[in-house]
Amino acid sequence: MNMHSIVGSAFWLAASLPVLAQSVVPTDTTEINIAGYPVPVQAGGLYDRFRSNPPLSVIAQESPDTDLSWFQTLKKNKVEMGFASYSPNFYYQNERITAVFTADLERLKAQIPAEVLAQVQPIQIWPGRGLVVLTAYAYHYCDNDAYNEIALSIVTNKPGSSNWGPFTLIGQSMSDDYWGYVLKLPVNTELARVRGVVGYNLPKWLTSIDYHQDDTSVTYTISDQHTGQPDLVFQADKLTDLSQDGALVKNSFTNMNQRGELTYGYAVSRQMQYASTTDDQAVRLTLGNGSLSAFIRSLDIGAMLKYEYVPDFQGALYAPEPLESLLGK
Repeated sequence: MNMHSIVGSAFWLAASLPVLAQSVVPTDTTEINIAGYPVPVQAGGLYDRFRSNPPLSVIAQESPDTDLSWFQTLKKNKVEMGFASYSPNFYYQNERITAVFTADLERLKAQIPAEVLAQVQPIQIWPGRGLVVLTAYAYHYCDNDAYNEIALSIVTNKPGSSNWGPFTLIGQSMSDDYWGYVLKLPVNTELARVRGVVGYNLPKWLTSIDYHQDDTSVTYTISDQHTGQPDLVFQADKLTDLSQDGALVKNSFTNMNQRGELTYGYAVSRQMQYASTTDDQAVRLTLGNGSLSAFIRSLDIGAMLKYEYVPDFQGALYAPEPLESLLGK
């Protein structure tokens, strides 16, 4: 896909979409305190009742069609992450679309703090070009209630490991163990924002993220946080011939906490249904005039290398740990 041919000011796709309400924003809320922040949450929702530690028996009762067998093999631990919580955070019913693009290598390096860059570097897929991953998530049922999220990340090597460019990428792909540095992570609930910023040291902000699907495609429309106007539209095809083997994929990230200390975190996904393609016609990315689109343009996004359609997955997100604990292993 030639990005330069589709990132003009024309915003035909957004205009063609129906106006959607933020269905994940509850109408009946209660306010709780998280690390000194007043946070509105769904009254009587999972987070209001259980603070990231609902018994699986409750999930089974409220969502009897959800397969909980994988979660029964995982143990939650109480942790202090800027506030008291439990790790891992469980995501029971979710879907995502992911596209991998090339980007200017030097511009990617410039986005990573020097302390982090000393430990991980962008993977160079060919001279002068690195990789960024754009993922749109719809978390329909999870420990911290339903929300949508857009992640833009740089593909990197694992801390403490050599960076051999494409060979490193092949190794991560073969092991389903991927590493990255998160650049942008807008979400559409204040609960997700506060937990992400305080607890996971992630670059989250609150904005409208509308999710829509039809018989052939899935569309996420992200509004600009400053103007409230539609900014970025990420639309992709619903692929057929889905694998359904419950493959486990690990995605890890390196960053810094609020004390300037290097940390890492990770999430494990159980992919219940998924498919992928290298056909760039399967993805349609439309950039508008907002800050997120401007940032993506600044990275000199190029060819799409891979698209993943995952209409059904489960997840476990673990609290961050000091990076030195990983390097010491």
